[in-house]
Amino acid sequence: MIETCSLGGDRDMDIKKILKYTATAVVGSLAVGLLVACSSSASKDSATKKKTIEVGTVGTTKPFSYEDKDGKLTGYEIEVVRAIFKDSDKYDVKFEKTEWSGVFAGLDADRYNMAVSNISYTKERAEKYLYAAPTAKNPNVLVVKKDDSSIKSLDDIGGKSTEVVQGTTSAKQLEDYNKQHADNPTVLNYTKADFQQIMSRLSDGQFDYKIFDKIGVETVIKNQGLDNLKVIELPSDQQPYVYPLLAKGQDELKTFVDKRIQELYKDGTLEKLSKQFFGDTYLPAEADIK
Repeated sequence: MIETCSLGGDRDMDIKKILKYTATAVVGSLAVGLLVACSSSASKDSATKKKTIEVGTVGTTKPFSYEDKDGKLTGYEIEVVRAIFKDSDKYDVKFEKTEWSGVFAGLDADRYNMAVSNISYTKERAEKYLYAAPTAKNPNVLVVKKDDSSIKSLDDIGGKSTEVVQGTTSAKQLEDYNKQHADNPTVLNYTKADFQQIMSRLSDGQFDYKIFDKIGVETVIKNQGLDNLKVIELPSDQQPYVYPLLAKGQDELKTFVDKRIQELYKDGTLEKLSKQFFGDTYLPAEADIK
């Protein structure tokens, strides 16, 4: 009788130990499973996290890039960029306003992945940066006062004055002009004023002429009521296109941007935005969007 009770007690103790160890094992398994699940979830979140593309822009070159009455950044190039990255599962986009020189400094310092600010093609820029496919066609024009008959073409700008922003295509063009016409150079007054201010000063007679892109000129003349100015077309041996510019090393991003620009051209988005912001279709030739 005593022996039987003793055996029963040992059996109870064994069962308790088994239950204890089993419970410990189950808890351990659950903990490991939870850690694996959390790790898997974290890895998934990390894998799906989008890269933010920082885009530099001047924000005063209406209708390409400017702030609307509510202070929101908009314009043809801004909305094209938004359309490029819309619904992307890989990229988000963020804009930052800066001065003209800050656009290129930001690309150089990798602060910006990309820039849009009515940027045209130059050989010097192509050696430092990556040009994406063009998004607009925008030839340069010569602007003078209607009552000034002394300037009819670039042949007449010697001895005349203008305002330019350092580093722009028109500034480089006129600097080259002066090298070739050292006996009668044009007078270059460098400024950090925005284009709207420059055009107002031209209208007021503070200098003689301005070379700038056709779309920007016609937009400012209309919006600011500068009816005393006239536009003179200029010949060009280059395609007068506007491009997004990317920092060196952004080859994968350039491939994505180029593909999206082609798609936006084909589905009519570029034409729609061109008519919205320019009032007409100012698009590159389809063969040049590559």
